[in-house]
Amino acid sequence: MSREIIYLDNNATTRVDPAVVEEMLPFLTEFYGNASSGYSFSHKVANAVEHARERVAHLLGCEPREIIFTSCGTESNNAAIQSALQRDPDRQHVVTTAVEHSSIMKHGEFLAKRGHEVTWLGVDRDGQIDLDELERSIRPETAIVSIMWANNETGVLSPIHEIAEIVRRKGTLFHTDAVQAVGKIPIAAGESKINFLSLSGHKLHCPKGVGVLYINGRTRFTPYLIGGGQEHGKRAGTENVASIVALGKGAELAGKFMEREATEVRGMRDDFEQAILESIPDTQINGDRERRLPNTSNIAFEGIESEAVLMLLDKQGICCSAGSACTTGSLHPSHVLKAMGFETERARSSLRFSFSRFNTRAEVAKALEILPPVISKLRKMTLAA
Repeated sequence: MSREIIYLDNNATTRVDPAVVEEMLPFLTEFYGNASSGYSFSHKVANAVEHARERVAHLLGCEPREIIFTSCGTESNNAAIQSALQRDPDRQHVVTTAVEHSSIMKHGEFLAKRGHEVTWLGVDRDGQIDLDELERSIRPETAIVSIMWANNETGVLSPIHEIAEIVRRKGTLFHTDAVQAVGKIPIAAGESKINFLSLSGHKLHCPKGVGVLYINGRTRFTPYLIGGGQEHGKRAGTENVASIVALGKGAELAGKFMEREATEVRGMRDDFEQAILESIPDTQINGDRERRLPNTSNIAFEGIESEAVLMLLDKQGICCSAGSACTTGSLHPSHVLKAMGFETERARSSLRFSFSRFNTRAEVAKALEILPPVISKLRKMTLAA
């Protein structure tokens, strides 16, 4: 890069760990065989895929046979919902929330247009659903409940294990989009009542283009992609071996560094937030400040437009966002913040900062030098307009 970048947008994607790159490179050069081929040259490739499966299973706390490699979190989310809808023609009702990732939101809208009934659960100003409302929303014809573990914009954590228990008692399937949660908090999928769980490699310091769908071993699954017998017949298509190997290494490292996420990364985030609140008047934290990811901060800066802040910060090498990377460029305010009951002005004045183990205290200090003058400048321009 020609200039120093302070990257504070790790919920959008993460830097690929050099150790991940090192482990995947031989499978782009030397061991390039097709994992499904029968000769010995391909056996090492197939074994590497299975080793990666074991590593991911260890991170999630489940059995390797319950791990299915996909192309991304979006595919995993779609596959879980579509499988549930194929299970029983009399169960075509879907329950989800108003603060999901676009891969769930738009899927729900797509289903509604085609005659499926979709219940969108609201959230309070902390970003939490009402568990009693959830229980009332599940009916005999409900095919699946899909609720994200950690919100990608605010970092708010849902009580997933409690939710899964409620859904299981009601006799239906439960899926959680855990893309933002995996690697930052313990998961223990095998000890839960979760049927399906999605994750994405590029949130775990791995390359883009690889993900996982966890399928509980007792859960019936109908494949989303039809073709060959790859992934034990659950996901057709030639395996993206190098990226799968990378994800295995990334999962191993995520487990190793999870304590750092809970301490050092959280400490950076908390100090950053506190400094912002003290140095910039009329700022507020969006969402539950306790029940959230250790790396995520969503801050409202009264009297400014977030897009204008982003442009000025970009000129000084700071990367953050106004919400999900999958909705960048949208003229609409954050659907997450609107669902939490915030007015349009607050939603449009909010920025998300998300940290990782590759960030440093020096970077945080530099960002804290740059941000207050930028906010002050924009507020003066707004008053003068």
